[in-house]
Amino acid sequence: MKKTIRFKLNGKPVNVEVVGDESLLTVIRTNLNQTGTKFGCGLGQCGTCTVLVDNEPFQSCTTYIEDMEGKEITTIEGMVTNEVLHPIQKAFVEHDALQCGFCTPGMIMNAFGLLLKNPEPSRDQIIKGMEQNLCRCGSYNRIVDAIQTAGIEMNKKI
Repeated sequence: MKKTIRFKLNGKPVNVEVVGDESLLTVIRTNLNQTGTKFGCGLGQCGTCTVLVDNEPFQSCTTYIEDMEGKEITTIEGMVTNEVLHPIQKAFVEHDALQCGFCTPGMIMNAFGLLLKNPEPSRDQIIKGMEQNLCRCGSYNRIVDAIQTAGIEMNKKI
């Protein structure tokens, strides 16, 4: 039996019809054609599929779409405003923190959630906050630098 789930995706109201236990990741990529969020492990252990749900980082591969009724979901596509990159995206580019780029959307979304809670995290707080995100390229130091830079830039706009 189909069920309609209503939520906001990147600031816009969305209605999707689902059959059963579809993951948020599947619906975002397949039904809504937002392919920036990537499938990594499918177990919620690599962070590649991270999105924000009500400004909190969630692993979309292990989150059921049915639980998203009335929620606000932000994907990497929602970070750009008027074709201008978000400060986190700019910082990742400036610090060359994206090598192959596969994990980058999840990294950026988790970093955004972290910076929303703590706009000036220490290196240790960033490392702890980003533990859920894995990068096979090993650009962790550049990722930490990019997050610190983004926090500074985001604070300037407040």
